[in-house]
Amino acid sequence: MTVAADLLLRDGAAMAEAVRGGVVSASALAQAAFERIEATDGRVNAFTAQVRARALARAAALDAQLSGTDAPQLRALPLPGVPFAVKNLFDIAGLPTLAGSKIERGAAPAQLDAVLVQRLEAAGAVLVGALNMDEYAYGFTTENSHEGPCRNPHDLTRVAGGSSGGSGAAVAAGQVPLTLGSDTNGSIRVPASLCGVFGLKPTFGRLPRSGSYPFVSSLDHLGPFARSVRDLALSYDAMQGPESGPLRDPGCAQRAVEAALPHLGQGAQGLRIGVLGGYFRQRALPEALAALERVAGALDATRVVELPLVEAGRAAAFLITNAEGAALHLDDLRRRPQDFEPLSRDRFLAGTLLPAAWIARAQRVRRAYAEAVARVFEQFDILLAPATPSAATPIGAEWFEVDGRRLPVRPNMGVLTQPLSCIGLPVCAVPVWGAHAGGLPIGVQVIGAPWREDQVLRVAAALEAAGVARAPVAAL
Repeated sequence: MTVAADLLLRDGAAMAEAVRGGVVSASALAQAAFERIEATDGRVNAFTAQVRARALARAAALDAQLSGTDAPQLRALPLPGVPFAVKNLFDIAGLPTLAGSKIERGAAPAQLDAVLVQRLEAAGAVLVGALNMDEYAYGFTTENSHEGPCRNPHDLTRVAGGSSGGSGAAVAAGQVPLTLGSDTNGSIRVPASLCGVFGLKPTFGRLPRSGSYPFVSSLDHLGPFARSVRDLALSYDAMQGPESGPLRDPGCAQRAVEAALPHLGQGAQGLRIGVLGGYFRQRALPEALAALERVAGALDATRVVELPLVEAGRAAAFLITNAEGAALHLDDLRRRPQDFEPLSRDRFLAGTLLPAAWIARAQRVRRAYAEAVARVFEQFDILLAPATPSAATPIGAEWFEVDGRRLPVRPNMGVLTQPLSCIGLPVCAVPVWGAHAGGLPIGVQVIGAPWREDQVLRVAAALEAAGVARAPVAAL
């Protein structure tokens, strides 16, 4: 195995350090990523497009700069030469932005990269391609009928989660150390849980969404996946900051950068940590509860708390998602219904029929729920909950049983994430092993108060340092 191929199976921080030190070139890392994709993606199906010429040119330019007068500035970047990929709802200049659909294949190519792609490349990273997802981000399994299902690298017969399934799978498969996804109701945390990687959903409004295909603008978040908490913090810090200009995301908070990386070593000391019970225990299988207990035990977290209005909050999120998503696609539902995935089409059609009074009430419930949870955070800094009810289910599975109830898989794999997206809380999904009898990973959510990603990532880093959470590359 070459030095670059070996580094590719480590985290991005290690790759960046090797590039800074002249141990490996950015070009060699990019080439190693494409070779790994070529060797594995026929089985995983994480990628829908590769930008080989662009990536190799970018890497060569970095190498030239690192040997020239700009070398000190390049070495100071957080991610020099680190390969990354993005869910195919992020704009990539020269490619149509598919959002997992058939309909968008005929769209004009994007003129510019998405803002977060620009920011990662400004940090030195090298974009290598676009990733599989559920159509229009409406699903939790990435069983995409247009591109084929994305397969879980740890068991190719099982789902990778969704809607950012390709983003979780590419990291787990060792194709790239870092990816970007979106999370409306759990679409970062569900794939992170099922694929056994780290995933961060920042506070709503923290990162700009300009240049990404929307699903539900009042709920959409963007964020990173990685094999280490250090990589999450490096990428998250690089993507922060206010956005300016006439096309800026109106939902982006105009906050200065509040770096998380400097706080990682502080661990969980001094933080008030609670364990969510009630709703979050009743909707989790024993394997998910066992993972939660391991995390709580490692943090010495014994106080159990129930979130008020949580069921009402999830119901509100369902209605808002359905109505806003349907409104976005109404013209295509009228003109090209046959080109949607059947399940997406049916849910969007249902959304067009929702009474306006229901949506108004859902927004009032959402506000009351947010205020009630804010009071909980007067007593706690961090809350813990399972990320998914179970480990990854078989591809094609329609049902699973939770708490004696037979539930459809696709909407209910996000039953534990959706109530937290609804009110925009920052959450890191940390992967836990050994709780599932089949040897699959399952995630635990580390939940913070708004704008406290620093505390969320501190706890995640403490769990990683203790060996409770880890993200190994799949054997494939």
